[in-house]
Amino acid sequence: MNESPPTTPVCYRHPDRETYVRCTRCDRPICPDCMREASVGHQCPECVNEGRRSVRPARTAFGGGETGRHGYVTKVLIGLNVLMMLLSIASDRGGDAAAGGSGFGGLLGGSTPLTDWGSVLGLAVFSDGTVGGVADGDWYRLVTAMFLHYGVVHLLLNMWALWVLGRTLEAALGPLRFLALYLIAGLGGNVAVYLFSPVNQPSAGASTAIFGLFAAIFVIMRRLGRDTSAIVPILVVNLIFTFTVPGISIAGHLGGLVVGALMGLVLAYAPRSRRTLFQAAGSAIILVALIGAVLVRTAALTG
Repeated sequence: MNESPPTTPVCYRHPDRETYVRCTRCDRPICPDCMREASVGHQCPECVNEGRRSVRPARTAFGGGETGRHGYVTKVLIGLNVLMMLLSIASDRGGDAAAGGSGFGGLLGGSTPLTDWGSVLGLAVFSDGTVGGVADGDWYRLVTAMFLHYGVVHLLLNMWALWVLGRTLEAALGPLRFLALYLIAGLGGNVAVYLFSPVNQPSAGASTAIFGLFAAIFVIMRRLGRDTSAIVPILVVNLIFTFTVPGISIAGHLGGLVVGALMGLVLAYAPRSRRTLFQAAGSAIILVALIGAVLVRTAALTG
């Protein structure tokens, strides 16, 4: 009885190609086009994909995604602020800001129709006799104000700070946690404006959120055991400007600072075993407290 000659193995994906290399995971023959480098030998494409699905994505020390190191959220926030500045300039079609000496479209610090629409304003009677403000139902102002600025200089100062602080915090926290920090801190500063500033005094700017980032980065760097000596002088200088330069919203800056510190504590000191739940619950509690403060203030103004 004659034995059949041994057959040469062929690639399981390309039957017309002979090969003596096998996948180290499933032992199927694979040709050079199907080989994927592995820690030991080569693997086939299916085994590589299966291995990727079983590997947990890398997380930061505070549970966020590693994609935060790219700074995508920081860049989007800067882009949104710049876009709103362009729209603000475009809204000043009549050149009233220029006539008033503040620069075309508020370039040198003046208001525009868009900032009038979106700034934090408690309650006021407008030139056309209508009444408006947060107390009159314009709650959107508490959010839109953190994306509007009185002039390009105002915008550039805040965007420089956001670029410096944002990339570091986003890398440490991950995109979603950083975005929550930014928005809630900015909201906290605007709520403080509504609570403690004159009701007919408008306020706008990303500085409410920026001050929150200052406080949060201090808390987070301390939690990581890193040196914070460079942060304190910058924060002190900004606080001096807050209290000495006319036209700056003291309530907005301090409100953002306090809420940013609280958010930093929630994000940095959450128990590792239930970190995401604790962070989400803590952020929700802060948010509910801010909404409650707005309701109380509104009741006092309209009651």
